[in-house]
Amino acid sequence: MSIARAFASPRRIGDGIPANRKSKFRPEIQGLRSLAVLMVVTYHVWFGRVSGGVDVFLLISAFLMTLQFVGRYDQRSPMALLKHWLHLYRRLLPAAATVILATLAASYVVLPRTRWLDIISQSWASLFYAENRLLQSQAVDYYATDHSLASPLQHFWSLSIQGQVFILWPVIFAASAFVARKYRLRYRSLLMYVFGAVFLISLIYSIIFTAASQAQAYFDTGARLWEFALGTLVALLLPGLRIPKAGRVVLGWLGIASMLSCGIILNVETAFPGFTALWPTLAAACVIAAGQTGSRFGADRILSSKPLVGLGDNSYALYLWHWPVLVLSLAWTGKEHAGPLSGAIVIGASLVLAYFTTKYIEKPWRQWKWPEVNRRRAALSIALCLLAVVVPLGGIELQRNLATQALEAEADRNNPGALALVPGFVNHADANAAMLPPAEQLPQDWAGLSGPCTGNLEPEEMLQPACSEGEVPANSTKTVLVLGDSHAQQWLAAIGEVAKQKGWMVYAILEGGCKVTPAGGEATPDCAAFNEAVRNHVAAHRPDAIMMVGTEAAPSSPSETLTPGFEDVARSWTDQGIDVVAIRDNPRFTFNMADCVVTKGAENQECRPPQASSLAPESPFAALQGKISRLSFVDMTDLICDGTSCPGVVGNTFVYLDDNHLSRTYVASMSSVFGERLMTATGWKAS
Repeated sequence: MSIARAFASPRRIGDGIPANRKSKFRPEIQGLRSLAVLMVVTYHVWFGRVSGGVDVFLLISAFLMTLQFVGRYDQRSPMALLKHWLHLYRRLLPAAATVILATLAASYVVLPRTRWLDIISQSWASLFYAENRLLQSQAVDYYATDHSLASPLQHFWSLSIQGQVFILWPVIFAASAFVARKYRLRYRSLLMYVFGAVFLISLIYSIIFTAASQAQAYFDTGARLWEFALGTLVALLLPGLRIPKAGRVVLGWLGIASMLSCGIILNVETAFPGFTALWPTLAAACVIAAGQTGSRFGADRILSSKPLVGLGDNSYALYLWHWPVLVLSLAWTGKEHAGPLSGAIVIGASLVLAYFTTKYIEKPWRQWKWPEVNRRRAALSIALCLLAVVVPLGGIELQRNLATQALEAEADRNNPGALALVPGFVNHADANAAMLPPAEQLPQDWAGLSGPCTGNLEPEEMLQPACSEGEVPANSTKTVLVLGDSHAQQWLAAIGEVAKQKGWMVYAILEGGCKVTPAGGEATPDCAAFNEAVRNHVAAHRPDAIMMVGTEAAPSSPSETLTPGFEDVARSWTDQGIDVVAIRDNPRFTFNMADCVVTKGAENQECRPPQASSLAPESPFAALQGKISRLSFVDMTDLICDGTSCPGVVGNTFVYLDDNHLSRTYVASMSSVFGERLMTATGWKAS
């Protein structure tokens, strides 16, 4: 989205009207904004696709900002950056803060507690224009078809990029103005060189980054700068263009047709924001270049119509509202997609909310004269907007931390976890004791080691991001390497504790989605490269032992098998004199077990599926028992399932954090028994 109301254009490009014309408002650009937001909303709601409309917003915002700053230079007015930023964010923040607060409140009612912490994190990020960075770090799939599982604040990524550019671009304009005046250069020409370079560098970077990691590139500011630069270049070039009336009519309709067809024709899931994003941005540039044709056949006649211009006044608020309304309504109804009727209701509700937000929040705040008196008052008005969200968010964080501390203080008595399944266990928990970890913290309850790998164990450059190590004992008696994917990672909560007690040096090299397989058995080229690097590392460092998950359970099925090539992998390491410990996989499900417990209750039968339908009756390890020297097996199934079912809660502790991963808290509760079984299986002597 662009600024709440478009800055006025100093002239109608290409129609020969002088720059001092009294009316500067270009209604066709306001209509273009309306068309772009309608593309975004309808494609999100009904088609589950990205339309290219956001890319149009980015271009328009830079186009209008360029006209404003070039106009200041031409009029010899000061750039007044601080005043500009205060004025701009004072206009943008009220509507954004309103939507964030409303989304927080609605999420509390509609969404399961397991999603609250993520909503809180994204609220902070959205408020301070860093949502794109947060989503990029999480590698969120923006194209996921099930919008009910998306974050209701996810769409703030584009606003965050704009917020960052709204800081950067004025600095470039001001710096260029200083250079132009000092060295007597032509300001527009200097800006052409500067933003031409930004355009080329950013576009090349975007193409390369998109090819390497499209999910991360989508949210990257650097990969989007060329779209803003293109908008600036359009604003700088158009005054010198003289396009015949007929040409402008054709250009306008060509741009409209290209914009509307972009989301239908292009496969944005693998292409944006690389060079294919030139399609919608160049299409918008064509519409802007066409300007007001004065022809009854021109596209501008439709874009300048009262309905589209009126919608343009509400386009910012409509963009803010449509996504949370869609996501929360789908979560409330339990649907993955909006149908024709429900989608129309979502759009209608979004339009109503946008209208009232613009009329009763955005416009009154914008028309409030008191903050315009001086910079201190403007800053204070911005602070008030921020505090309206910061105070409740801070209160939620404080309450959550205090509640967690109180629960953890009584955890030994009230939350025994897996120990509740140990024969002879006596329950001393309070009658109404709460479960651990708190449901809202479950998505963050991942096991891990204390820090990155260092010293002699530091692996090759490719493996460094995937390597972590525990506390380094003064006199280590054994070096243990944990290998695999996220299912190996979850056992670090037990392995790390045992290693600490035994004085072992433990480190892990883990890559999500990459199982340890022999050469040629990898699912993807990335996993093949990762496993090759792991094999080289093991050969070079020769740890005393390697721990890995050796079986793979099927979701809600007893079809459990050995991981592909497990026997060959284990034998290749035992032949090098390395002990290999294989851990049996845990049951997996076709539904989110944590959400089942939160929404339906721990005793609900849906949250206690039969063990017979969740895991193989006999461990696949049985076929390898005694077959390979130095290969040992650890099976913790009896501390995950109770013999008849595999419950979502055991010993007042969440067993799972999603549909297939054990919570760190629960695995930690197994550490003592895990250590006993490990020592028995391997025959290692206690230190």
